[in-house]
Amino acid sequence: MRPNFFACLCLAVLTGSAAAQLAPNDPDWKEIDAPTVPVFSTDRLLAIEMPVFMTLRFGIDPQTLTVSQDGIVRYVAVASSPSGAVNAMYEGIRCATGEFKTYARMSNSGQWQTTKNGVWRQMDDSAASKHTRALAFQAVCEGRTVRGNSTRAIIEALQGRKREPSD
Repeated sequence: MRPNFFACLCLAVLTGSAAAQLAPNDPDWKEIDAPTVPVFSTDRLLAIEMPVFMTLRFGIDPQTLTVSQDGIVRYVAVASSPSGAVNAMYEGIRCATGEFKTYARMSNSGQWQTTKNGVWRQMDDSAASKHTRALAFQAVCEGRTVRGNSTRAIIEALQGRKREPSD
């Protein structure tokens, strides 16, 4: 076999494997209706660790965190700039597929604006999802499942505490 053919064959196999891993585990999965945006407070934020080069700081209010029956973790994320500007987003993470969705954004007037035709997008390295990806890896997801399948486990991960073994 020629080296180029072998390299192409390996690449094709690896690409197919990666695509298979991103396929939904349940083709009959259906998202439940997202609840209304919960009230949040900037006084309760749990920090999401971000790269040092980022000027925005991100956190989530633990009282807005929910794990729903459809496997989606929803929360309000807050971004703050060094100048004191604050932006908030109501988002969801689906660990099973490595996707996120933005349901609403807070406008400058303090009113929530729902996103029209919100779609599930892959968590990649784009600027739009850096905080979501960081949150998923740091606290929300364990592989393709929700950490501990509970808000408590997610909050403890953000706080840096390990769960006690259950009796």
